[in-house]
Amino acid sequence: MAALAKDRGTKERSGDLREPGVKAATTIYTGAMVALDASGRAVPMSTALNLKGIGCAVEHVDNSGGADNARRVRVRTGIFQYANSAAGDEITAADIGADCYGVDDQTVAKTSGTNTRSVAGKIFDVDAQGVWVRFS
Repeated sequence: MAALAKDRGTKERSGDLREPGVKAATTIYTGAMVALDASGRAVPMSTALNLKGIGCAVEHVDNSGGADNARRVRVRTGIFQYANSAAGDEITAADIGADCYGVDDQTVAKTSGTNTRSVAGKIFDVDAQGVWVRFS
């Protein structure tokens, strides 16, 4: 493509909102951790491999009767609080800055559960109410 010779109306996005297509037969609830599967479709975070945590669903989307990508879901990046796992997988302040792993669409853990969980995001902070997870 050649260099500009006139003004261009360049499209812009803020970078904190995505709208991926939702996997067939899938429901995503408002506030859920959302991941992309190996085909790039939005799914609720779960204990599964090959998922990529991308953020927090800002709306409820029911694609339970639809085909792949029949619906889109708005997902916000940033820092969100989710439930902490327990026992040996409980996240502590010593883990801040490390990856955390998705247990389900509202819980994160310290480990991959012997290679059964995908990275949800980065541990930003931990308090009595849960784990603050950074999605970028």
